[in-house]
Amino acid sequence: MTITIRSFAVGLTCLAAATNLSAAELRLSHQWSNQDVRHQVAQIVADEVAAANVDLEIKIFGSKSLFKPREQYKPLSRGQLDMTVFPLSYAGGQQPAFNLTLMPGLVKNHDHAARLSASPFMEALEAKMAEDDVMVLVHGYLAGGFVGKDKCITKPDDVKGLQTRAAGKAFEQMLAGAGASIASMASSEIYNAMQTGVLNAANTSSSSFVSYRIYEQVSCYTPAGDYALWFMYQPLLMNKSTFEGLNDAQQAALLAGAEKAEAFYLAEAKKQDAASVEVYQEAGVEIAEMSADDFAAWQAVAKDTSYKLFVDEVSDGQSLLDMALAVE
Repeated sequence: MTITIRSFAVGLTCLAAATNLSAAELRLSHQWSNQDVRHQVAQIVADEVAAANVDLEIKIFGSKSLFKPREQYKPLSRGQLDMTVFPLSYAGGQQPAFNLTLMPGLVKNHDHAARLSASPFMEALEAKMAEDDVMVLVHGYLAGGFVGKDKCITKPDDVKGLQTRAAGKAFEQMLAGAGASIASMASSEIYNAMQTGVLNAANTSSSSFVSYRIYEQVSCYTPAGDYALWFMYQPLLMNKSTFEGLNDAQQAALLAGAEKAEAFYLAEAKKQDAASVEVYQEAGVEIAEMSADDFAAWQAVAKDTSYKLFVDEVSDGQSLLDMALAVE
């Protein structure tokens, strides 16, 4: 058979195409829209990796299109999923220690959250993730606050006798300890519950307070400021074996993208809190601030409720709690 110059050139083109198709692809799952800050964090990493030209592509599956929100950790740990932006407390059933990442009074503000992410406490949690073949690429916390239908909520005495919605089991335990009656529901249901008189007060994230227009139903908003109770750790996670299977250039590109994304995440989290205040002010809602004394009073209630129950249920719970509380 005679091989012409043309057929040889076509062969080279096909070989190049085949080589290009062999570039590694990572699947990243999350539950939010592409407007959400958590999607933007994932997109930064994906864009930085693409720009590094290291034969690695990150394909993002948002809006619960690949896995249900609470069902991402197991496939990640089994290597069926490569990456996810994930509220770690969702995996508290697999690793009870992860419930500390949605615990009242452990994080005061965003700068404190960043220090916590770089502390021995987080190293201990990462060691537990490693047991599940999971690692953290991007650390990040998002904050929240309180709203009151008829009054401001800043200290424990303010919720006594109120029907209150809390974001997370530990927060429900603390609020019940302060004398509130608990109504469990999704944040998307707060508006109607306020409108119909089912709720007097609620606790959720800054972004949910805005996106669900809860400002239309309340008289006072206590946002995350210098002090806040509600912080939820929502990192970008990766399967550890998948990361270790990449070459040095690919790993370096991922880590560089992660560093850029983490700085963005912290800045945007602060902006979300400030933006929520502006929305509520424009709606004529009173803005209250939690003081250091208020924070200490809530933490005292948490120690007798949420913290105690956590320590009772988790074998190394006290040492983990102590490590978290030791971060100034």
